[in-house]
Amino acid sequence: MAKKQILIIDDEVDFGRLLKLNVEQGGEYEAVLAANGHEGVEKIRAHRPDLVLLDINMPVMDGFETLKQLKQIAPDLPVAMVTACWNEEEARRIMEAGAYEYITKPVDFEYLKNALLVKLFM
Repeated sequence: MAKKQILIIDDEVDFGRLLKLNVEQGGEYEAVLAANGHEGVEKIRAHRPDLVLLDINMPVMDGFETLKQLKQIAPDLPVAMVTACWNEEEARRIMEAGAYEYITKPVDFEYLKNALLVKLFM
């Protein structure tokens, strides 16, 4: 069975690499990194992944604008937003914008793995 591809869009290079290592650890997924929303949109246009992990607070293009553009290109593409600042209002905005999940920093990697399993294999 082919590995599921996950695009990680995050401006924090070290955090992106940490997510990539943890996502790829079990061998089910291959992760690709993008350093900002614009780069992420271009990668989606070139090759559609199975799922996107998208940071909210980024320079160049924030996560909400990136999500809007991603949904125009691939409306059914599952997107999980990653945020350091969680509150109910932001959670509501994330879900209304079309994300299927939000994940808070610091990331609980067990929770992340379960969120990926639910969306990609069920």
